[in-house]
Amino acid sequence: MSDAPRGNLHLLEDPEFKDLAHRKNRFSLQLTGITLLLYYGFILLIAFKRDLFAAKIAGNITFGIALGIGVILACWLLTGIYVRWANEKYDAMVARLQEKAKHGS
Repeated sequence: MSDAPRGNLHLLEDPEFKDLAHRKNRFSLQLTGITLLLYYGFILLIAFKRDLFAAKIAGNITFGIALGIGVILACWLLTGIYVRWANEKYDAMVARLQEKAKHGS
């Protein structure tokens, strides 16, 4: 068994690691909250405002269909926002910590 993982336990106490974990958790929880609001808001509207969903907005397209597509697109957008954040910020912070672990500082 390798001693490398045990040798880097000090990184768990590193302020940079704690900041990384805090930022990731805060950002992902915010996006999760928005996603849950979108989905549950949609379901609650279906449950309590069924007639609203039947309203035609253009030809055979109802408000419910348009709103459902909007929810899906919004969730794709939120996923894209997370991926961009992870690629630009999170991955750079992880790389710095990996370098720190390699050099034992």
